[in-house]
Amino acid sequence: MTQQRPLGPIVENWTPPPAPTGVPLQGAFAYLEPLNAEAHAALLFRAFAGHDAVWDYLPYGPFSSAAQYHRWAREHAGQNDPFFYAIRNEASGTWEGVASFLRVDPTAGSIEIGHINLSPALQQTPAATQALYLMMDWAFDAGYRRVEWKCNALNLPSRRAGQRLGFSYEGVFRQATITKGRNRDTAWFAVIDAEWPALKEAFAAWLAPSNFDASGRQIESLSDLTRLVRVASDPALTS
Repeated sequence: MTQQRPLGPIVENWTPPPAPTGVPLQGAFAYLEPLNAEAHAALLFRAFAGHDAVWDYLPYGPFSSAAQYHRWAREHAGQNDPFFYAIRNEASGTWEGVASFLRVDPTAGSIEIGHINLSPALQQTPAATQALYLMMDWAFDAGYRRVEWKCNALNLPSRRAGQRLGFSYEGVFRQATITKGRNRDTAWFAVIDAEWPALKEAFAAWLAPSNFDASGRQIESLSDLTRLVRVASDPALTS
């Protein structure tokens, strides 16, 4: 008798989700709309100016002039993949960062959030966290089964950020690509749909006004709220 080999579970009633449509994403702290060079490039360049380190792990930049960045924004705005959003910090009312959906694979139900560039003014703010939460929430509401987070393995702040947001560590792809003439090993993280309801509750608890004191400092950390949901932690991180 031939022994039956193990097979994966049937995915019942599977319908591939839509590609990103460009619907604006609104939260109390952050607002996202599709990147538009005329509307966003000048303000984004101003937010990034003088902070060349924000480009270290991206395959482009830094840009030496507003015109050069405007050209980049014009070339990348409106693409299907990567699909760029501009991020407005509602506390300042200013466009202070970008992020995109990429490696969009509706057939597999997989989508990545990447090309993230947050200006120093946006980094480590509730707006930054909520912007990425809104993108995750859109993806799962649209029907995606898996949302990925990938970064240069040397980029420990990005690895820490992904884990804080609830992405589970999945390993490092060695010599995955060459970026700006340098080898890049890529660290992989992901959230799957079964984990999202609990993570969504964690985000709701962290973003609640009651979680911030009179000075705007968090009372309970998001890392503590997401730790119980993540199935694997990054061994490169000590906390």
